Amino acid sequence: MPESQRLFFALSLPARLQRQLVSWRAQAFEEHTGRPVAGASLHMTLAFLADVSPEKQQALMTLAGRIRQPRFTLRLDDAGHWPRPGVVWLGTRQPPRGLIQLADLLRAQAARNGCHQSNAPFHPHITLYRQATRPVALPPPGFCWTTDVQEFTLFASEFSRGRTRYQALHSWPLV
Repeated sequence: MPESQRLFFALSLPARLQRQLVSWRAQAFEEHTGRPVAGASLHMTLAFLADVSPEKQQALMTLAGRIRQPRFTLRLDDAGHWPRPGVVWLGTRQPPRGLIQLADLLRAQAARNGCHQSNAPFHPHITLYRQATRPVALPPPGFCWTTDVQEFTLFASEFSRGRTRYQALHSWPLV
C-alpha cells in the first residue's frame, strides 16, 4: 500500500509570472536576504493538508472536483517580512472574494476530513525567501502584477537532498 504524502492545495503561477517575480526579486532585495524559493516552486497555498493517506487523498480530490468557483484576477501588490518564521512574502492588499471563498471551501473540506487547519486567518501570500533572519528593506509602493486565476492544484511536497520539491498531482478548473 502506498505511503501517505505531504499535500497542499495551492494556486500555481504561470511560468511567465514566475520568471518576472524571480527577476524582480533579484533587483528588489539584497543578495543575502535569505534562501530564495526556486522560481518553479512559487505558489500561493490555499489549504495545507499535512501527511495524507491515499484514501483520504482520494476523498479530498473527489470533494475538490465538486467545487464550482468562478475565476478571478489576482493582484500582487503587497510585500512583507515575517521575522519569526523568517519569510519574505508577496501578497495582495485586497484579496478577491473568489480567492477567499476558494481557500475557505478547501480548508473546511480538509478539516471535515481530519486534516488539521490553523485557526489563524487566511493570509494569501507567495513565499519569496525562507530563512530571512535579518530585517528586510521592503520594496517601495507601486509594484504590481496581475494574473487571471483559472484553476487550483493539489501538490505533493517532498524533502530530498536538502531541498523541498513540489509535484502537481491534479488541477481543477474554476468556472
